[in-house]
Amino acid sequence: MKNEMLRNLFKEESYYSIKFSEIAGRYVTNSSLEIVRKRFKNNFKIHESGKSVQGKSIYSFKIGSGKIKILAWSQMHGNESTTTKAVFDLLNSFKLNSEDEVISNILENCSLCIIPILNPDGAEAYTRVNAKLIDLNRDLQDLSQPESRLLKDIYNEFKPDFCLNLHDQRTIFSAGNNSRPATLSFLTPSKDEERTIDKYRKRSMSLIAGMTADLNEYLPGAIGRYDDGFNINCAGDTFQNLSTPTVLFEAGHFPDDYEREETRKHIYRAIISCLHQISKGKLEYSDYEEYFQIPENEKLFSDIIIRRALINGEVKDISIQFKEVLKNNKINFLPIISKVATQISNYGHKEIDAEKNETKLLDNSEIIENVIVNKIVINNEELEVK
Repeated sequence: MKNEMLRNLFKEESYYSIKFSEIAGRYVTNSSLEIVRKRFKNNFKIHESGKSVQGKSIYSFKIGSGKIKILAWSQMHGNESTTTKAVFDLLNSFKLNSEDEVISNILENCSLCIIPILNPDGAEAYTRVNAKLIDLNRDLQDLSQPESRLLKDIYNEFKPDFCLNLHDQRTIFSAGNNSRPATLSFLTPSKDEERTIDKYRKRSMSLIAGMTADLNEYLPGAIGRYDDGFNINCAGDTFQNLSTPTVLFEAGHFPDDYEREETRKHIYRAIISCLHQISKGKLEYSDYEEYFQIPENEKLFSDIIIRRALINGEVKDISIQFKEVLKNNKINFLPIISKVATQISNYGHKEIDAEKNETKLLDNSEIIENVIVNKIVINNEELEVK
């Protein structure tokens, strides 16, 4: 760990003492946020900053009294809620751990503006896009949507020294070319087509290098980084282009954690690490090159792979990917066959060896791509896919 001061906060018992456990799972909406607002109404400045397309409130939380200004926003994509849960944990930590040296330094040296749910319509519908079917993270130049305009207006008014852009990523990503899923991924967005590395990008690279050093012992081989191809329509690229050091957080898959409660814990730790580095006022920019030692994400995972399945006399592998479906205010994971091939090189978060036994679907329908498969029959034995 780079910052030994963080070790106490990173202990399991320390995290579970502050975890905002009333809100869990993948479905996080403005109804969840109401619980949070009531809990912290006497602790932080909570402001209705604007409305969504459908008229839902978009709130910002103001925390801390320091000179260093940090703007953070989550659920820009409505179905990416893990970082929002980590933000709720962060707020609880600010309330309950205010005497801790790390937390008190953050609160004294920094002023945070946090938007927990930027896209409340998408959050309620559990969609990436907003109610107008626009990806808000591709709308920071056109500013065609009220949510995008709100974010840009807050940026212009608040004038942050740093931006934290909080997202989820799919289960398909590995941290480099290895068999560990990318539980956390980071990116310092490019500021131009040339991917220029100026002092502002170095600051965000240094932050990411520091977070990785602080979390490596908890997530060995499971921290990746994204390709930094430039897209000025994205929020991170827009703000980096305006010379504000920006860090993209991506909450990914932890083994057997489809509700992303373990990942939530690691995102919380990453945010604490990031804020701790910023609060010290001096970043070790000389270590920015360590950012490039973080393995780049690759798409090497499937949710389930059935190996050596005998299908119509041929031995093949079957890859299954979950589709997240909202039903009765709960996210269900619908298993869909994504690939059938002689050999699939991907890793599976779950792997089943059919041992060259006859494999078929329960209704004897053909095993082909895009078919839903809740149960599969191997050697006349029914197996639950999930």
